[in-house]
Amino acid sequence: MSTAVPVRHGDYGIDGDFRVVSARGQAAIITAIIVALLVLTVVAAVGGWTVLAVVTALLALAIALVTASYLWTTRAGKFRAWARVLGDLQLRGDEHVLDLGCGRGAVLLMAAQLLPRGRAVGIDLWRADQTGNGPEVTLRNAEREGVTGRVEVVTGDVTRLPFDDNTFDVVLSSLVIHNIPSAADRQTAIDEAVRVLRPGGRLAVADLLATGRHRARLRELGLTEVRRRNLGPHMWWLGPLIPTRLVTATKPGEKSQ
Repeated sequence: MSTAVPVRHGDYGIDGDFRVVSARGQAAIITAIIVALLVLTVVAAVGGWTVLAVVTALLALAIALVTASYLWTTRAGKFRAWARVLGDLQLRGDEHVLDLGCGRGAVLLMAAQLLPRGRAVGIDLWRADQTGNGPEVTLRNAEREGVTGRVEVVTGDVTRLPFDDNTFDVVLSSLVIHNIPSAADRQTAIDEAVRVLRPGGRLAVADLLATGRHRARLRELGLTEVRRRNLGPHMWWLGPLIPTRLVTATKPGEKSQ
């Protein structure tokens, strides 16, 4: 199946924690640090302090490369990675899909584009872990992508999903569960995802932390085909130091036709 990334017409913002310092503020701080290091490099080189000049130049380069990696992931790379993940699911097109922590709809709307006869539901608390996060933004992006009729957004907590058992054919989540402070609540989010998943349904959770624990919990809950893999450079945060890993699993039972 093709994993080509469709042309995106929506605005999906920048991923990150902006509760204390805004995205612009963080960008200004990083720029100031790089400029200061470059100035120090020039001063050290002119003064004959070769080792200091090399160290500061390398630091400036490292920060610039890490920042570039981060921006690539949030603006382009994650779409490429999720195009492959969604392609691997081989959706029929009539599934009921849930996106946990959908944000501005990056993954939610990519899924919706694959569901001409299905429906994609996104749930979020709309906190400031993404620029301009809000349900109205997600719905506006859905309109721009031409999938408004297939998309629903819900305000809610992923540890207390407001859905009945066995509701969804597929449950997705991208970089959300690690934001939950408590390990117990992170496990509850996994439990809830499994609860609302139909027998034969599939789960795909991409995250930064505790993916090994997610995998272990899914096995405890009796899911099958439980796997974990690194999504590679397209979803590196701060370069290879913080990769994204994907956990996939299938809920036992007969798959709906």
